[in-house]
Amino acid sequence: MSTAYLQASGVEVRFGGLLALRDCSFTVDRGRITCLVGPNGAGKTTIFNVITGFLKPNEGSVAFQGKSLDGLTPQAIVATGIARTFQNLRLFVDLSALDNVLVALPAQAGEEPIGAIFRPWHVAGAQKRRREEALATLEHVGLADRAHEFVRNLSYGEQKLLTVARVLATGAELLLLDEPASGLSAGALEGIMALLRRLQSEGKTLLVVEHNTRVVQQIADEVLFLHQGHLMATGSPASIISDPALAEIYFGGAI
Repeated sequence: MSTAYLQASGVEVRFGGLLALRDCSFTVDRGRITCLVGPNGAGKTTIFNVITGFLKPNEGSVAFQGKSLDGLTPQAIVATGIARTFQNLRLFVDLSALDNVLVALPAQAGEEPIGAIFRPWHVAGAQKRRREEALATLEHVGLADRAHEFVRNLSYGEQKLLTVARVLATGAELLLLDEPASGLSAGALEGIMALLRRLQSEGKTLLVVEHNTRVVQQIADEVLFLHQGHLMATGSPASIISDPALAEIYFGGAI
């Protein structure tokens, strides 16, 4: 039997008396877009925090490509090939779009201070290559013409694209995107959906927290329905969205 690309097994997270995740188990297949849905408070961001090392579970484990992520720092998890965005964007608003991408690029040999002293030509060359790589990443998401603009001057839609550029800059193959379509205009919404499908066609695997059912229907290969910290259902977008019991939870009294 083949190993799951990403596997959460029996994850439990408690905050005092609150059980945020309980026996949360699921897999994510390589090369697919999987959408994680459910009512507010279902535990979607909590499981993102567990996967990416920002939160240690009380029980259970997460494995990526057959290797346990237990105990790894967020930085170490990025190095394994997993990167994420956040609901609140977490951009450096007083830096340029280019600088925001530059800080997300993996560190390279020759960047340490001793290298700058004894091999300045090497460091200068490395910095030039990094700027070119960052510019190429911005171009990939459609922000090349905004590279030198301060982030605070970008539109909300452009800032959303910049968060995607930052996770791409890490070189990660598994991208965890927390509500990438929320708050976007119709035009920006179409743009982000097209970008996510393009990233999939380029070999990326996406796990996406999303509330907009239209977006889920258009981008998801599989949907995971989380309720009260537990995986309640899994299936195609059509089967999940058309299920009356799940619709009652998602749109009814549970919200």
